[in-house]
Amino acid sequence: MAHDLDKTLTGISGILVTPYDDAGEIAPSKLNPIIDRALGAGMHIPVVNGNTGEFYALTTDEAVTMATEVCGMVGDRAPVLAGVGRGIRDACRLAKASADAGASALMIHQPPDPFVAPRGTVDYVKAVSDASGGLPMMLYLRNDAIGTKAIADLCAIPGVKGVKWATPNPLKLAEAKAACDPSIVWVGGLAEVWAPPLYAVGARGFTSGLINVWPERSVAIHAALDGGDYDTANQLIREMRAFEDIRAEEMNGTNVTGVKAALQALGQDCGPTRPPSAWPLTDTQQAQLGDFLKANGLI
Repeated sequence: MAHDLDKTLTGISGILVTPYDDAGEIAPSKLNPIIDRALGAGMHIPVVNGNTGEFYALTTDEAVTMATEVCGMVGDRAPVLAGVGRGIRDACRLAKASADAGASALMIHQPPDPFVAPRGTVDYVKAVSDASGGLPMMLYLRNDAIGTKAIADLCAIPGVKGVKWATPNPLKLAEAKAACDPSIVWVGGLAEVWAPPLYAVGARGFTSGLINVWPERSVAIHAALDGGDYDTANQLIREMRAFEDIRAEEMNGTNVTGVKAALQALGQDCGPTRPPSAWPLTDTQQAQLGDFLKANGLI
C-alpha cells in the first residue's frame, strides 16, 4: 500500500514504548496489541526508537531489533518512522538497518554530544542519509539555540522532509519556517499539550506518547485542530492534561514512567523503565494516575 508521506507526517506521530520482559530484555511482541489499537483508532505514523521508546537506554543492537520488529508488526498498514542517533557510526548502522527493515523515513535525534557544531551536524545528517540509501528524513529539534540559519542549512539537505519542533518557542518556529523551503513539514514535537500554540504558527500534526494508552483521545485532538476548532481541542487536552503533568515531573524523568505505569494498569505490562528514568511512580503520582484513568473510563 502506498502512503503519502508528506500528508502522513502532518498526522499523529505515535512514539511507541520499548517493552521489556521479566529479565529486563527487550520484548517487542508486547507491542502488538498497542500498535493494533493505535492504528485502529487512526494513528497516522508509528515511531520506533523515539524518546518514549527509551532510545538512549537501548544498545544499538536492541534499537536495530526494535526497528526490524516494529516494521514487521506494522506491515503495510502505515509508514514507520524510525529514530536514529548517538555516535555517527551507531547512527549510520541503525539508519541502514531501519531502511533494510522497511522503514519509510528516519527521525534523526539531535546529537547530544557536548561539542556540536552546526556545520558538523550537516555532515552528520548527510552521512546518515547516505547510510540509509536516501530514505526521507525528519529532523528532531530539541534545542533551537543553534539558530535559524543552522536550522535552514539542515533543512536544505537533500532528503530532509521536515522538522519535529520540540522546543516551547512558537515564535522561533515561525521564524525558522519562514526561512526554509515551503515544502518542509513542521510538526509539533511536544505532544498534545503544546499542539495548539504550535499549530497557530504553522506546525501541523504532533508527537504523542498518549497513543500507547488512549489513542482515541489523541486522534480526536488532531481532528479538532485540523478542523480549526481550537475550543474543542483545548477542552479535549484539558481532560488529558493530568496524564502529561505526571509525565513532566522530576525534570521529565517520569515521562516514560507514566506511560508504562498506565499500560500496567490497563493490563498491558511492558515492564519498567531503565535508569536513569524514574521507576516506579511515587505513591502520590500513582494515585493521580489512577484517578485520571478512572475519570476517563480507561479502567
